[in-house]
Amino acid sequence: MSEVFFYHLQRQPLERVLPTLLEKARARGWRAAIQVTSEERAAALDDHLWSYDEQSFLAHGRADEAEAHEHPIVIALDFTNPNDAAIRFLVDGAALPPDAARYERLMVIFDGHDDDQLARARTQWKEVKAAGHEATYWQQDENGRWGKKA
Repeated sequence: MSEVFFYHLQRQPLERVLPTLLEKARARGWRAAIQVTSEERAAALDDHLWSYDEQSFLAHGRADEAEAHEHPIVIALDFTNPNDAAIRFLVDGAALPPDAARYERLMVIFDGHDDDQLARARTQWKEVKAAGHEATYWQQDENGRWGKKA
């Protein structure tokens, strides 16, 4: 069974949090997949990961590219996993993959200011628990540090 971390964004946007989480995954040697729900979000994240920091970038590509299997990080609009990712990030209410158990970790990142994403995360929490996965819930404190709440 996979570990499933639920990250409740309240103080920082996805664009600020995701690069840090991706850097930590890459430091572990994990390949990563980011599952989004729209072409617009995929394009925005694609651009952002190249330029989020003047001193760094995250090498990545799109899952629909011919060389996607070579990228350490891919951005996907569906459940594909062309780079054999060990960790999958689900953003903007992206659905849990049917092969969730094949990942070492799933990261459900949801915007605490979006009622639809909150409702979707609650549903996913129940689905994850019912499937027997280990689920934990993380929330930021006033200093921006993540704390395990459940």
